[in-house]
Amino acid sequence: MRSANTFGVHFILRMNKAKNDTAPIYVRIAVNGERIEMSLKKKVKVSDWNLSRGIAKTKNTDLKILNGFLEQVRGALSGYYQEMVMAKKLITPEAIKNMYLGITEQKNTLQSLIDYHNLHMKEVLAYGTMKNYYTTERYLKEFVVKQFKKQDIYLSELDYQFITNLEHFLRTYEPADHHKSMSNNGVMKHLERFRKMVRLAVKLGWLDKNPFELYKLKVQKVERGFLTSDELTKIEEKDFTVQRIQYAKDLFVFSCYTGIAYIDVMQLTPENIVLGIDGNRWIKSHREKTDTSIHVPILRQAAEIIGKYQDHPRAVAKGTLFPVISNQKLNSYLKEVADLCGIKKHLTFHLARHTFATTVTLSNGVPIETVSKMLGHTTIRTTQIYAKVIERKVSQDMTNLQNLLQKNEKSNLKVLKA
Repeated sequence: MRSANTFGVHFILRMNKAKNDTAPIYVRIAVNGERIEMSLKKKVKVSDWNLSRGIAKTKNTDLKILNGFLEQVRGALSGYYQEMVMAKKLITPEAIKNMYLGITEQKNTLQSLIDYHNLHMKEVLAYGTMKNYYTTERYLKEFVVKQFKKQDIYLSELDYQFITNLEHFLRTYEPADHHKSMSNNGVMKHLERFRKMVRLAVKLGWLDKNPFELYKLKVQKVERGFLTSDELTKIEEKDFTVQRIQYAKDLFVFSCYTGIAYIDVMQLTPENIVLGIDGNRWIKSHREKTDTSIHVPILRQAAEIIGKYQDHPRAVAKGTLFPVISNQKLNSYLKEVADLCGIKKHLTFHLARHTFATTVTLSNGVPIETVSKMLGHTTIRTTQIYAKVIERKVSQDMTNLQNLLQKNEKSNLKVLKA
């Protein structure tokens, strides 16, 4: 919520321009600590001016008329201020001055761009993605207040220096709560979302030049974590007496054998289970994040978990395949699963998706094109991120190649001896 504005109108004499005891009258407009002065094209004798009240002394009719004029100016400026408050516009001393002078004021501000983006994208982007944009918006607002000492700025004020200063602000931001400071890639994610909004401003004609043209995002490559085959087996074979932990484990294993993300698992219904072209059961759905198709054959491990919860009262009541649980609670319970199973890795539900891509599929020779299709990736380049971390598979392939080469060498020697 924006704080209330402070507004004031004061009449002053510009003494540095005084001649023969006569000085020009200026009006000073102040909003939230900012101020601007404007000449009223009027002059008065310094001796006829009441400095403490900011008006002329009422000695004669001419001075009374002058005071009447000043009150008209005050009323007009106050009226423009109230008009901008009602219209929820960005209020600055310059904006009020321009309205008084009849100068067309620039309307497009950073906040108006953010509002336009969020309004038009909330029906297009997934809720989780929009939450990230709302977080970026919060950081942008804090940065503008700290850097410019005001609530909003015009889009024309965006330049390369704005971006580099924003980057520094994000890197040095100290959260008030227990959260850690942002990582490099966390900073880059906020700048990437901001860059998309700025591109929208250029497309709309609100901004003549994209300040991001010369700026390059500095994203660090991070290897995706995943469970090894032994670690996955440890979790699969472990049973828990506490139901909430057992349920978290079952959902995690289900994702390890289907590659389906949390939000999509929670939205699965019995109608998503269909017979495939091979006569076996498949999961057919859509990824909320990218709106791409999910077509995954149901492996035995996943089928057993589906059967375990198909008659669960909470699932039946909601019409879902599994009882709904929040991602936050699920990840909290998975920490307990990791501790009880002796897994040292940071166990989150998304780690299951990485495990499906690496340990369950790619490491077992499933072609990367097939894995990409099952994961619902829009481009195979995304799937290649997983392929780069499978050293064991590379080692196995090279061992097989070495054995083949040695076999061929022996065969060639036999032929030569013969």
